[in-house]
Amino acid sequence: QVHMVESGGGLVQAGGSLRVSCALSGRTFSTYTMGWFRQAPGKEREFVAAITGSLGWTYYADVVMRRFTISRDNAKNTVNLQKTSLKPMDTSIYYCAAGYVGGACYRPETYDYWGQGTQVTVSS
Repeated sequence: QVHMVESGGGLVQAGGSLRVSCALSGRTFSTYTMGWFRQAPGKEREFVAAITGSLGWTYYADVVMRRFTISRDNAKNTVNLQKTSLKPMDTSIYYCAAGYVGGACYRPETYDYWGQGTQVTVSS
């Protein structure tokens, strides 16, 4: 059974930085593509970033490009999302996800496992 836990959310002022992390236990972490998604109240869950398991290729949504950085530590079974230049529009619950998604890392339905989410609030 896969268990995933996010951490690092909180309140930050616009223009600030924050890092959220996700720890996975129970299966072979290094083989999964890891993704970050976010969902604001009343909105659909949207793709933020992903990193593949084998080669560590990264993918980003246009709205976070050059502001967010996804990374993984296969020795610690963790994936991180470093966020800089935060904006109020980044306020959301951030979820990490794991799966064998092939080329469909942008689609939440292709992931098999999800964390419980962590709230990030950016004040103006």
